[in-house]
Amino acid sequence: MSTPADPLAALSALPGVAESVESVRKAVDRVYGHRVMRRRSNEITSEAALRGARGSAALSGSDWALEEVRRRSDFSGDGEARTVGAALRLSAEAGQLLSIWRQSPLRVLARLHLVAAGTQEDTVGRPRQGAEPVDEPLIELPLPGAEEVAGRLEGLSGLVIAGSPAPALVMAAVVHGELLALRPFGSYNGLVARAAERVVLVGSGLDPKSICPAEAGYAELGRAAYVAALDGYASGTPEGMAAWIAHCGKAVELGVRESTAVCEALQRGAA
Repeated sequence: MSTPADPLAALSALPGVAESVESVRKAVDRVYGHRVMRRRSNEITSEAALRGARGSAALSGSDWALEEVRRRSDFSGDGEARTVGAALRLSAEAGQLLSIWRQSPLRVLARLHLVAAGTQEDTVGRPRQGAEPVDEPLIELPLPGAEEVAGRLEGLSGLVIAGSPAPALVMAAVVHGELLALRPFGSYNGLVARAAERVVLVGSGLDPKSICPAEAGYAELGRAAYVAALDGYASGTPEGMAAWIAHCGKAVELGVRESTAVCEALQRGAA
């Protein structure tokens, strides 16, 4: 990723990015303007959290039906169950970290990994060191070394702390893509990356009530499209970066569609 004075501004100027940003903004505005949101927004937020968690888990290989996620209370079983449980815990935790993110994003990332892992092992909640392995089988990009990870995490942290007038979608896409490319932790990097994107989208004011579950959108678009778009981000080319941002935007719009359908169902039930 290039490092001009404001790299996010440079990304915002790429062909097609402004159109993605505007399309997302209009979609989000529409669902926030739905009449059901005026009196039942808490229900929409809760349902969006559940659907987002299900979608994020699906991208990490645990593609459970929504009703199964809703029904289950014990997620301590096999690897798939633990992944779903981790996604649900992250969905609940992300909203508690908004005030810390802009001052200490690395602290938030450490907390997210701790919540996802659900253990107190000494490798949890810190970037990997030396040749420590990474369990992230669905992401096949070359794995950066620990020294590169540390440097790029510091760069990402500085970018967040400095702030930028660039659109929230661009910042969210960069945070998400960078964490996936780096895979800084030994496990659950995909879940953490998507939770961090959620923190950005909510904290930026684009989706303050967290009702637009992009994670559900990514799952709908499919893992193959997700991986292909991430390859574009990792390439660092203008075309690849723009394609990744557009993919993130489309996922947010599909998340909006999910919540709009929930609003419509609640409205029919109240009629």
